[in-house]
Amino acid sequence: MPIQTTCIGAYPKPEYITTGNWAEAERQDNGESRAFTYTNDRADDVPNELLDQATAEALQDQIDCGIDIPTDGEQRRENYIHYHCRHLLGMDFKNLTEKVHRNGAAVAPLPTIRDRIQPRGDHFLDRDFHIAQRSCQQPVKITVPGPLTIMDTTANVYYGDERKLAFDLADALNFEIRALAQAGCKYIQVDEPLFARKVQQALDYGVECLDRCFDGLPDDVVRVMHMCCGYPGHLDDENYLKANPGSYFKLARAIDQTSVNQVSMEDAHCLNDLSLLEKYKDTSIILGVVTVASSNIESTEDIAQRLTRAMNHIDKSKLLAGPDCGLIMLGRKLAMKKLHHLCEAAHSV
Repeated sequence: MPIQTTCIGAYPKPEYITTGNWAEAERQDNGESRAFTYTNDRADDVPNELLDQATAEALQDQIDCGIDIPTDGEQRRENYIHYHCRHLLGMDFKNLTEKVHRNGAAVAPLPTIRDRIQPRGDHFLDRDFHIAQRSCQQPVKITVPGPLTIMDTTANVYYGDERKLAFDLADALNFEIRALAQAGCKYIQVDEPLFARKVQQALDYGVECLDRCFDGLPDDVVRVMHMCCGYPGHLDDENYLKANPGSYFKLARAIDQTSVNQVSMEDAHCLNDLSLLEKYKDTSIILGVVTVASSNIESTEDIAQRLTRAMNHIDKSKLLAGPDCGLIMLGRKLAMKKLHHLCEAAHSV
């Protein structure tokens, strides 16, 4: 069997979708931080038929490239975090709070936590899944932002205990994740890029919260988690602040002991010491083999060689290939070229 391929989450949006993607930024005078543009644009402001069309087109693009496990492309989301936060009680989207986040890599006015976090009571991702799944035969993966990542991309003025906040978020996410599984979604991914940036926080309670997110799921649901070094302010920016790739080594054992079945990690932008893969005894690896913030198109041969080297450290049955992260910054043509090469390489190894 060839190596399976998947995408991570976001896919470029067509021009007729006006919701933001939070990937646009302005360089600050000191050249070190980024000012991300927060948008109040929402999927609610776009006709449902256009959102359905964009979702179907994103899925078809991935399938045309050869992706085995596509995502819905997050076409209904202004960004992958705040879309979910709008469905949580305790979040204030009217009175924003400016905050430096991503370990100083960004500053933005952010939604503010002003009360206890709870689900609103009405599920929404099961609807998103049904709309996406009816567009294709392949199983569609749906993504959910993790507790630590939500905490980093919101401002908290209510909780005095970050651990308590993290677990309340995990419980609220689990409410939605269970509904996704009940709707028939077989691939559910929790995005925690902050694990790589805040390793101690991840080890102290983030990993336990990750398990809480997946609590109660049936055995046939594949539990996926994603961590990466984050997006730059603009395409081909080589100087943005990144997480230390050594973070992956510090996190491997703890993550391998969770209920997670697949771990997605960045490898194209920041090449890892592939002995890292040996630390995962039970968990499959989605190896990022194409960059998501560089216009350089990796050759099929280079990708195949990287996957072959990875198989010196992990059994082929436990290796999947994907992009480093979501493809939102690349634009459709560039994203599809990279995905074509990714799939050609993975299916040839």
